[in-house]
Amino acid sequence: MGARALENKRFDLIEKEKLRQWSGLELIASENITSRAVLEGLGSCLVNKYAEGLPGERYYGGNHVIDQVERLCQERALKAFDLKPEEWGVNVQPYSGSPANFAVYTALLKPHDRIMGLDLPSGGHLTHGFYTVNKESGGAKAVSATSVYFESLPYRVSGETGLVDYDSLAQLADLFKPKLIVAGGSAYPREWDYSRFRQICDSVGAILMVDMAHVAGLVAAGCAATPFPFADVVTTTTHKTLRGPRAGMIFWKKDKREMGAKINQAVFPGLQGGPHENQIAGVATQMLEVASPEFKAYARQVVANSKALASALVAKGYQLATGGSDNHLILWDLRPQEVTGNKMELVCDACHITLNKNAVRGDRSALAPGGVRVGTPALTTRGMIEPHMAVVAEFLHRAVQIALELQQKSGKPLADFKATIAKGDPALDKLRADVHEFAKRFPLPGVDVAAMKYKE
Repeated sequence: MGARALENKRFDLIEKEKLRQWSGLELIASENITSRAVLEGLGSCLVNKYAEGLPGERYYGGNHVIDQVERLCQERALKAFDLKPEEWGVNVQPYSGSPANFAVYTALLKPHDRIMGLDLPSGGHLTHGFYTVNKESGGAKAVSATSVYFESLPYRVSGETGLVDYDSLAQLADLFKPKLIVAGGSAYPREWDYSRFRQICDSVGAILMVDMAHVAGLVAAGCAATPFPFADVVTTTTHKTLRGPRAGMIFWKKDKREMGAKINQAVFPGLQGGPHENQIAGVATQMLEVASPEFKAYARQVVANSKALASALVAKGYQLATGGSDNHLILWDLRPQEVTGNKMELVCDACHITLNKNAVRGDRSALAPGGVRVGTPALTTRGMIEPHMAVVAEFLHRAVQIALELQQKSGKPLADFKATIAKGDPALDKLRADVHEFAKRFPLPGVDVAAMKYKE
């Protein structure tokens, strides 16, 4: 196949992905839709430049313009979160959130130091130290690099309320004596008590790291509690509720002993090579937007939509972790319906509703969990408001009913369930058509829909 044919194929695939995004409903809580300006930065000539090191301290020449780009990003990142440069430092080079987290561990911990993070079935993230039971040899099985290189003891949510059990965390920390405690998660629908985390960390001499990746946009807009008065170090991604490109950032308090130098060195040369300056340019663009009144209005609508969607699902008799949401996401427990999260994900995917299977409290498998995670950032970016969430809730309700009907035909094995979906189903076809008709009423920011190759 010639070069031109290969390019035509690539163009064709991109156009098909545009159609998928425009004609479907994006409910993955960690996804969003970025702007044309951010896309222009990502596709700019900055991709050509190696810039290992920090501004003014590069290992390559020709970086006098690149230095200005990165410094601009740093300045805007601090301003977006109302941070004073004499009090806080920031590294904008991490490729994404997971490398940002591991850079902090690399900088501030030694191998086998002890950490505590929220358990994955309680809404935590893999990089916070998750491990499972090793069924073959017994004991713990490390799942992420965090649990490979450090000793991890997860804390959990209350079995009664679904909220972080701070009393239990305090007791475990007093016994375990961790070097670092992580506050933050990837499927926790409620607010974080950063003051309580600070108290617990101080009681055992631990570093408080906050991973605000999911709520960063809400924090910047004043729609969620800020961790900065309490944390020693804060990490985040730059997409999700921040609505920028896929990248990461690390903030640290400058009054901490040499923390900034250690973090910078851990990012490069510790874990990464040259920073992706085109990505950093995209972050700089988005940080400017984050500081605007329009973005603050957007963040308020994200939360309003999440609350409206949660209320609509509860009204239909469904069970949500903690009974609702304070932020951009909902953790939906499908165990009362006796359908697994991975089956719900498959049915929704088949009708162009995108969400993700997710463990809920009490689950033992992340591959066949009892729930799904649902988020409103992308739908809000497309212009949807509270009344539209009632329509989305009805679509999701129909998807559950279809999943139950298909499961009756296929039995419970996932492979048989997939095969039954592949055979086709009239109710599924009707739901897909209704989703398409509804989704296409809304624009897709960053994309000129009129110029798209595919419309159907």
